[in-house]
Amino acid sequence: MTQNDIVQKLWNLCDVLKDDGINYSDYVTELVMLLFMKMVHENTESGILKKHTLPEGCRWTDLNTKSGINLMDSYKRVLLSLSSGKDDAGNQVHENQLISAIYADAQTRLREPRHLEQLIRSLDQIDWYSAQQDGLGDLYEGLLQKNSTETKSGAGQYFTPRPLINSMVRCIQPQAGEVIQDPAAGTAGFLIAADRYIKDHTDELFNLDAKAQNFQRNKAFLGVELVPSTRRMALMNCLLHGMEGDDEGVVHLGNSLGMVGANLAKADIILANPPFGSSKGGEASITRDDLTYKTSNKQLAFLQHIYRNLKPGGRAAVVLPDNVLFEAGVGTEVRRDLMNKCNLHTILRLPTGIFYAQGVKTNVLFFTKGHPKDKLQDEHCTENVWVYDLRTNMPSFGKRTPFTEEHLKPFEKVYGKKSDGSSKRNEGEWSFNAKEADVAEGAENSDLAKSRWRIFTRDWIRDSKGDSLDISWLKDADSVDAANLPEPEILAAEAMSELTEALREIDGLMRTLGAGDEADSQKQLLQDVLGVGSETV
Repeated sequence: MTQNDIVQKLWNLCDVLKDDGINYSDYVTELVMLLFMKMVHENTESGILKKHTLPEGCRWTDLNTKSGINLMDSYKRVLLSLSSGKDDAGNQVHENQLISAIYADAQTRLREPRHLEQLIRSLDQIDWYSAQQDGLGDLYEGLLQKNSTETKSGAGQYFTPRPLINSMVRCIQPQAGEVIQDPAAGTAGFLIAADRYIKDHTDELFNLDAKAQNFQRNKAFLGVELVPSTRRMALMNCLLHGMEGDDEGVVHLGNSLGMVGANLAKADIILANPPFGSSKGGEASITRDDLTYKTSNKQLAFLQHIYRNLKPGGRAAVVLPDNVLFEAGVGTEVRRDLMNKCNLHTILRLPTGIFYAQGVKTNVLFFTKGHPKDKLQDEHCTENVWVYDLRTNMPSFGKRTPFTEEHLKPFEKVYGKKSDGSSKRNEGEWSFNAKEADVAEGAENSDLAKSRWRIFTRDWIRDSKGDSLDISWLKDADSVDAANLPEPEILAAEAMSELTEALREIDGLMRTLGAGDEADSQKQLLQDVLGVGSETV
């Protein structure tokens, strides 16, 4: 049984829960509370874990031998004990803060004992030996990705594709001994990929001494996640990959745009895909008073946090939507500050459709704190920006056209072997039929102009683009050939995405002008017309 087979089998169990009134978004949380107990049991039985992570009375064998109402009552007691550390009588059953964090406020929404029993029996029937061959942590991540592809809602719509995460990590090349952070950790995909990269280059850490091994397991990685249920999955994910972290685990609960972020230590590496939208359009509020440029745009706030929180010489790779590259006003100021304090050496323009929210156009910004020749330099650090266009004349990716690591290999080759982007580079990369493309109006029409890999000076960006980083030169054939247009739902989603962002910017402008009451009334009108909650608009 392959890992994909097991993931599909686990996902099919959702049909059991749907009969109990549980939807997809609740399903993964419900399943993983049981799945984690089962995986700890399997890891202990196989000797991977030397000591059982869960306390006596709260283990898989305390559930899978029961049935009916007795099983349901036992399960509820187990969840309460894992969450509080105490049993019904108030006796201490464990003092593991990490386990308490994983099961914080854990409650089952299952009402039928037969459904709980069916889930447990189904988990017992899976070929866990095959699962362990690929790694239980990877199996768990497969389930998280399956949730993202199927639900297309909530945090899942911005689940970072695994090929992109791996490519970013290979470019940044994390090393043992470096502090690696993700201020918008989600389910910890970036941190786990960085850990995997280091383990692959240190023989599973065996090449390191005991002190260095302890640092890697407990201090090297730190993420921050705002949503408790997502953090729960992140903590489980990290533990199943052998990443323990401090007393709060690898991923801390909190808001990087608040005091938690302001108090983070400086990092050698930051890898992130910050949530999209404005502070008024989601749960995260921007309460930092140490950010130079005040904004309601969460990505601009996250970007400021990231380049400020790098150590001198520190490296970052960050996924950001198009509006961050061209937004005027505060957006321009933030980009100037970034290019002043950091060497913004590379921009990767990503194709559409690789995120599960169709129509979202994104980029990866690679930058290093300081100047290439002096990491302590804090001004005029960017001299040239290299741009790789992986968007123009590329297919619209999705289920029918999956985005794979093969699509990123040409970029990685021209990025070079040096993690700070300082490898010798030459313009010219014509993969994916780039030479067949026309060039945009105003661009020079030459063979090099049809390359996907170009260099632009800091002076040109300032004088010709007004410090916009929305740089393109190839002309997309789909823009003129109606026969090759993306699917209608993709076009509609792109239009809705751009309209939503425009509305958020107008909302921010009205509030800046002191018209907050009028902005609120207009938002209420939109909610009434569209039939959505305030958190959506």
